[in-house]
Amino acid sequence: MHYDHIISGTFLKRPNRFIAIVLVGGQEEEAHVKNTGRCRELLIPGARVYLQQHNDPKRKTKYSLIGVSKGNLMINMDSQAPNKAVGEWLKRGGIFPYIEEIRAEKKYGNSRFDFFVRGGELMAGTREAFVEVKGVTLEEDGTAWFPDAPTERGVKHIEELIHCVEEGYDAYIIFVIQMKGVHCFRPNDRTHRAFGDTLRKAADSGVHILALDCLVTKDTMEIDEKIPVIL
Repeated sequence: MHYDHIISGTFLKRPNRFIAIVLVGGQEEEAHVKNTGRCRELLIPGARVYLQQHNDPKRKTKYSLIGVSKGNLMINMDSQAPNKAVGEWLKRGGIFPYIEEIRAEKKYGNSRFDFFVRGGELMAGTREAFVEVKGVTLEEDGTAWFPDAPTERGVKHIEELIHCVEEGYDAYIIFVIQMKGVHCFRPNDRTHRAFGDTLRKAADSGVHILALDCLVTKDTMEIDEKIPVIL
């Protein structure tokens, strides 16, 4: 996935979860933050940020904040980017080498999952899978963590994926690590123990738990490799 019209700036402050004040070309500007998570370890005054510049007079802000530098790490912060990257990855055969159908925002039970995929291996029959995607921006000492805030919605999605398996579907939860350079993924029990417990229950129930890192530049993000999941 690719962004147009990217420029760099300096983060100053975040008065609310939707808006950041940034320094661009020596002037303070408002930028829409495309991530409603806390991101406290990323949005530190003085941090180098990457902004998409818009030329739409109907927009309230001229810029969207989509990336940030954290030491040597380049991190994509756009909460919409993981789904777009996974969509591209699925089309490349990320789950099933042979694809018959990929449908976004598929309703199942009381949830709406990010993707429904029908496909399989050539000469091995067709399978059907529901896929839920979670973007990960929290990193500590080379470990990626999710969530960075309690998420009852996330627990509900995992429970519904368990039900999918019980009904005979394949089910996947994919943690998209929006950076390169981490060595493993862990559920963040310190922030939301119930999420970690439900994720472990899902793994025991046959839900596939994947963590994928990304190649990130100031204007692109692409899924690269699987990294170990430690539950």
